[in-house]
Amino acid sequence: MATVLLAFGLVLVVEGLVYALAPSLVEQMLAVLRAMPVENRRLVGLGAVALGLVFLWCAKALGA
Repeated sequence: MATVLLAFGLVLVVEGLVYALAPSLVEQMLAVLRAMPVENRRLVGLGAVALGLVFLWCAKALGA
């Protein structure tokens, strides 16, 4: 459970930093996402999930 809380905390810190340091960049990224077809957005999301799983697997392997 501690690992899950740590992961959520890290996500919130990174997301908060993005919004705090570059809010106009976030708006530009949202405009680009709105222009993308739904299928492409879905593929980007699946790619992010896959990359996140690879990072988690690597972190787990290095920590073991």
